[in-house]
Amino acid sequence: MSRILLGVSGGIAAYKALELVRLATAAGHAVRVVQTPTSRRFVGAASFEALTGAPVLVSEFERDPAHGAFPDQPQPQHAPLSHLELVTNADLFMIAPASANTIAKLAAGLADNLLTSCALAADCPLVLAPAMNNRMYEHPATQANLRTLRERGARIVEPGVGRLASKGERGIGRLAEPEQLLAACEQALAERVSGDVSTADAGSGNGAARSASLGGLKVLVTAGGTREPIDSVRFVGNSSSGRMGLALAQAAHERGAHVTLVAANVALQAPAGVSCREVGTAAELARACEREFADCDVLLMAAAVADYRPAVPADGKIKKSTRERLELVLEPTADILAGLSARRHDGQTLVGFAAEHGPDAIEHARAKLTGKHLDALVLNDISRSDIGFDVEHNEVTILSAAEERHVPRASKRQVAEAILDAVERLRTSG
Repeated sequence: MSRILLGVSGGIAAYKALELVRLATAAGHAVRVVQTPTSRRFVGAASFEALTGAPVLVSEFERDPAHGAFPDQPQPQHAPLSHLELVTNADLFMIAPASANTIAKLAAGLADNLLTSCALAADCPLVLAPAMNNRMYEHPATQANLRTLRERGARIVEPGVGRLASKGERGIGRLAEPEQLLAACEQALAERVSGDVSTADAGSGNGAARSASLGGLKVLVTAGGTREPIDSVRFVGNSSSGRMGLALAQAAHERGAHVTLVAANVALQAPAGVSCREVGTAAELARACEREFADCDVLLMAAAVADYRPAVPADGKIKKSTRERLELVLEPTADILAGLSARRHDGQTLVGFAAEHGPDAIEHARAKLTGKHLDALVLNDISRSDIGFDVEHNEVTILSAAEERHVPRASKRQVAEAILDAVERLRTSG
């Protein structure tokens, strides 16, 4: 995987950087951290060192025991200059959170601490994730500084809208969620390898933006897993986290699409810029999809929909003391994707997802592809614990009438990009 240098500036959102490091290292990336002195008032170096397995630096004059090496590299014998060696070894430099003060310094080209010195010396992709009060973020000076940095090629991961650090305040300025930050890093890394990033892409304001290859299209994405009630507190469900659907929604948005996300019991935050509809049961998901389907150009049906539901859910909570055993009568839920496919119109592209197990997985998946009249079907092998539900990675096979494309184990963001590439091929060939 890649080497990510993470810069952490001062702000309450610095705690999210710990989760970003955890996710990045779990995904196989080697991570080093540099902090501003102010950031240590919020998160200490020991926490980052425990997660990265590498020393954390604050000052250019501080001795680096690793001599600028990342955890996956052998240490050089000499002691190089930290701000030069760290960015020389890094494949990407992300600053998260990026405070208003740090953004102003970067826009002015200042290098008065190790973090800003690294940024000025870096020739690898620079990704900034602003986090601050909404009034500071919306101030003309901050907006001008961000425009300047975009023009120079920096990628900006837009902040979210919601509760802010000050009690009772809401607005734009929340640091993007760690999953979004990692996705932005991995997209920037992928584009660096493929060489398809342009200055316009980097300056679009959608951190990790690609060219607007889906510009103007309406994309409907479902994510998560439905829950069918047994009583007021229990349900029949599955372990889908919604990560794959959220990755698809964000990737489609960054390709210029107007994205609507129907999220079934998803605890993760929806990507910025995506319209989200929250649902619980299969019936609710079906109704939400029916409302949106006629106007969409692309349907990505990534949600794990329960095949069965209790025929007669109990009112209230079933008391254990009132019975020796509990028997459930289950009835099938409607096949939402098949129903939508029957109503499709010209110009729509429909992609289904199937979780299969065993040697006949491809055969079963192809039967669903043709039986439901889909354009493509993404096959997940659920026999492995390191891919699929509620983990950071996936490995899939994308099936269509024209191809059978295997996507090796990768982050769900990278898998999402492969799926959207397939969608674009289908739409241009059709």
